[in-house]
Amino acid sequence: MSATSTSLETRLKAQAFGLGFDLAGICSLGPADTAEEFDQWLTRGFAGTMEYLPRGREKRCDSRLPLPGAASAIVVALNYGGREPSGPVARYARGDDYHDVMLERLRALHGWVAAEVGRPVHGKPYVDTGPLLERDLARRAGLGWFGKNTNLINPSLGSFFFLGSLLVELELTPDAPFEADRCGSCTRCLEACPTDAFAGPRVLDATRCISYLTIELKGAMPVELREPIGDRLYGCDVCQDVCPWNERFSQRLPDESRFVPRAAIGKKDARALARELLAMTDEDFRHSFSGSAMKRAKLRGLKRNAAVVLGNVGTTDDAPILEHALGDAEPLVREHAAWALARIGA
Repeated sequence: MSATSTSLETRLKAQAFGLGFDLAGICSLGPADTAEEFDQWLTRGFAGTMEYLPRGREKRCDSRLPLPGAASAIVVALNYGGREPSGPVARYARGDDYHDVMLERLRALHGWVAAEVGRPVHGKPYVDTGPLLERDLARRAGLGWFGKNTNLINPSLGSFFFLGSLLVELELTPDAPFEADRCGSCTRCLEACPTDAFAGPRVLDATRCISYLTIELKGAMPVELREPIGDRLYGCDVCQDVCPWNERFSQRLPDESRFVPRAAIGKKDARALARELLAMTDEDFRHSFSGSAMKRAKLRGLKRNAAVVLGNVGTTDDAPILEHALGDAEPLVREHAAWALARIGA
């Protein structure tokens, strides 16, 4: 079929699939459907210390504002391997930084659009770091519905995927939004959360979420939430693991994927990885986690997490490395090492 006989929208989505994305849809920009819920969430303090969220509130609530002149969004999703075994590091963070991978492909898509229309196209890719309510755009683009665990769920892919958006000045024909709620009466995700982080269906109290506690929180973890963290060293997949849509439809990770676990993580269990992190120098950290999403927690945060993990799953054999951590330059690490030593009875 010739290019002239198919719409730009159809060719654009085909190109997105050709670049390796697993889902692609189009929506028009404008006031967010979930603006009111977002405001309520902020008011209830569920954003915790993520102060960048209320600062970007106005732009997040109207997707025309982040990039003046933009009219449409091409929203894409990329599988990161929901069939991979669970472990101390959430699946999304085991390989290369997804921001880099997604942005690289979205920039290629942007270049293709400009070449296709025969002129420069004002636009910008966004992956998780810009002031956008990306789930809102994805639902409007027909990619899925909001699960009770707040993740976007696609009926043929589950929820183990990254979202990204390419905002462009073009007035593209939007896809039909995903209107159905296919969670039904299921509440597995709400019941499985180790830290009771859900204030209700589709309402996440981030201050209790293990992903927040091990990544976004820069200070000390609340003492009462350290034990429920268990052996989770960076992020958490529990609410996705128990989802029936993931049990049936999540995908394997292609062998050539850049999200294949790096050597620093591999198939190590939580205790072994925690011990290695506590022994790491800054130079070791830079070498092992260059180009990794795990850099976000910084070494001090990962050592804090490692101490908590050893406090939960360690033995007295781990006392020497925790005692060494009592002399760490970071007070944050020292505090959590002392807690862990008390937990294992050393």
